[in-house]
Amino acid sequence: MEIIYKYNEPVKAEDVVQVFKKSGITRPIEQKERIQKMLDHANIILTAWDNNKLVGIARALTDFSYCCYLSDLAVDKDYQKNGIGKELIKRIRKVIGEEVALILLSAPNAMDYYPKVGFEKVDNGFIIRRKR
Repeated sequence: MEIIYKYNEPVKAEDVVQVFKKSGITRPIEQKERIQKMLDHANIILTAWDNNKLVGIARALTDFSYCCYLSDLAVDKDYQKNGIGKELIKRIRKVIGEEVALILLSAPNAMDYYPKVGFEKVDNGFIIRRKR
Protein backbone atom coordinates (compact mmCIF):
# COMPACT_ATOMS: atom_id res chain seq x y z
CA MET A 1 0.00 0.00 0.00
CA GLU A 2 1.46 3.32 -1.10
CA ILE A 3 -0.37 6.35 0.29
CA ILE A 4 -0.08 9.59 -1.68
CA TYR A 5 -0.56 12.87 0.19
CA LYS A 6 -1.92 15.99 -1.48
CA TYR A 7 -2.00 19.57 -0.23
CA ASN A 8 -4.98 21.78 -1.10
CA GLU A 9 -5.96 19.62 -4.07
CA PRO A 10 -9.67 19.80 -4.92
CA VAL A 11 -11.64 17.05 -3.21
CA LYS A 12 -15.29 16.10 -3.69
CA ALA A 13 -17.72 16.38 -0.80
CA GLU A 14 -18.97 12.87 -1.63
CA ASP A 15 -15.49 11.42 -1.09
CA VAL A 16 -15.08 13.30 2.18
CA VAL A 17 -18.48 12.08 3.38
CA GLN A 18 -17.36 8.50 2.74
CA VAL A 19 -14.16 9.00 4.77
CA PHE A 20 -16.14 10.62 7.58
CA LYS A 21 -18.57 7.67 7.58
CA LYS A 22 -15.79 5.10 7.53
CA SER A 23 -13.65 6.86 10.13
CA GLY A 24 -16.25 7.15 12.86
CA ILE A 25 -15.96 10.95 13.10
CA THR A 26 -19.23 12.76 13.78
CA ARG A 27 -19.96 15.31 11.07
CA PRO A 28 -23.17 16.41 9.28
CA ILE A 29 -22.72 13.80 6.54
CA GLU A 30 -26.37 13.99 5.51
CA GLN A 31 -25.77 17.65 4.51
CA LYS A 32 -23.49 17.40 1.48
CA GLU A 33 -23.78 21.15 0.78
CA ARG A 34 -22.57 21.90 4.31
CA ILE A 35 -19.61 19.53 3.89
CA GLN A 36 -18.75 21.30 0.62
CA LYS A 37 -18.91 24.67 2.39
CA MET A 38 -16.57 23.31 5.09
CA LEU A 39 -14.11 22.36 2.36
CA ASP A 40 -14.48 25.60 0.43
CA HIS A 41 -13.65 27.79 3.43
CA ALA A 42 -10.72 25.85 4.90
CA ASN A 43 -7.21 27.31 4.59
CA ILE A 44 -5.54 23.91 4.61
CA ILE A 45 -6.79 20.60 3.27
CA LEU A 46 -4.39 17.68 3.33
CA THR A 47 -5.61 14.43 1.87
CA ALA A 48 -4.35 10.85 1.82
CA TRP A 49 -5.06 8.66 -1.20
CA ASP A 50 -4.72 4.95 -1.96
CA ASN A 51 -4.68 5.10 -5.76
CA ASN A 52 -7.87 7.08 -6.57
CA LYS A 53 -9.55 6.39 -3.22
CA LEU A 54 -9.60 9.10 -0.54
CA VAL A 55 -8.65 7.39 2.73
CA GLY A 56 -7.80 10.32 4.99
CA ILE A 57 -8.29 14.04 5.40
CA ALA A 58 -7.09 16.84 7.64
CA ARG A 59 -8.90 20.17 7.37
CA ALA A 60 -7.66 23.28 9.15
CA LEU A 61 -8.29 27.01 9.55
CA THR A 62 -5.35 29.30 10.21
CA ASP A 63 -3.91 32.80 10.09
CA PHE A 64 -0.48 31.28 9.22
CA SER A 65 1.03 33.45 11.94
CA TYR A 66 -0.22 32.59 15.43
CA CYS A 67 -2.72 29.74 15.53
CA CYS A 68 -4.19 26.95 13.46
CA TYR A 69 -7.37 25.07 14.32
CA LEU A 70 -7.38 21.44 13.18
CA SER A 71 -11.07 21.05 12.50
CA ASP A 72 -11.11 17.57 10.99
CA LEU A 73 -8.77 14.61 11.14
CA ALA A 74 -10.36 11.51 9.71
CA VAL A 75 -8.93 8.25 8.40
CA ASP A 76 -10.96 5.37 6.97
CA LYS A 77 -11.05 2.59 9.61
CA ASP A 78 -9.60 0.13 7.07
CA TYR A 79 -6.49 2.34 6.90
CA GLN A 80 -6.13 3.35 10.55
CA LYS A 81 -3.07 2.33 12.57
CA ASN A 82 -0.82 2.84 9.54
CA GLY A 83 0.46 6.30 10.50
CA ILE A 84 -1.78 8.21 8.08
CA GLY A 85 -3.27 10.51 10.73
CA LYS A 86 0.17 11.17 12.18
CA GLU A 87 1.52 11.98 8.71
CA LEU A 88 -1.38 14.36 7.98
CA ILE A 89 -0.63 16.21 11.24
CA LYS A 90 3.09 16.30 10.44
CA ARG A 91 2.35 17.83 7.04
CA ILE A 92 0.04 20.46 8.51
CA ARG A 93 2.77 21.41 10.98
CA LYS A 94 5.21 21.76 8.10
CA VAL A 95 2.81 24.08 6.25
CA ILE A 96 2.10 26.32 9.27
CA GLY A 97 5.62 26.43 10.69
CA GLU A 98 6.95 26.35 14.24
CA GLU A 99 5.60 29.77 15.31
CA VAL A 100 1.97 28.66 14.86
CA ALA A 101 0.15 26.72 17.59
CA LEU A 102 -1.91 23.77 16.36
CA ILE A 103 -5.10 23.38 18.40
CA LEU A 104 -8.14 21.13 18.25
CA LEU A 105 -11.23 19.89 20.02
CA SER A 106 -11.18 16.12 20.38
CA ALA A 107 -14.05 13.70 20.16
CA PRO A 108 -14.30 11.76 23.45
CA ASN A 109 -13.25 8.49 21.79
CA ALA A 110 -10.07 10.10 20.38
CA MET A 111 -8.75 11.60 23.64
CA ASP A 112 -6.08 8.90 23.98
CA TYR A 113 -4.89 9.29 20.37
CA TYR A 114 -3.76 12.92 20.33
CA PRO A 115 -1.08 12.71 23.07
CA LYS A 116 0.46 9.83 21.09
CA VAL A 117 0.96 12.11 18.07
CA GLY A 118 2.46 15.06 19.92
CA PHE A 119 -0.49 17.04 21.30
CA GLU A 120 -0.55 18.27 24.89
CA LYS A 121 -3.86 18.21 26.78
CA VAL A 122 -4.93 21.65 28.01
CA ASP A 123 -7.70 22.63 30.39
CA ASN A 124 -7.96 26.35 29.68
CA GLY A 125 -10.46 26.30 26.85
CA PHE A 126 -14.03 27.41 26.34
CA ILE A 127 -16.69 26.76 23.73
CA ILE A 128 -19.99 28.19 22.54
CA ARG A 129 -21.62 25.17 20.91
CA ARG A 130 -23.28 25.27 17.51
CA LYS A 131 -27.05 24.94 17.41
CA ARG A 132 -26.93 21.98 15.00
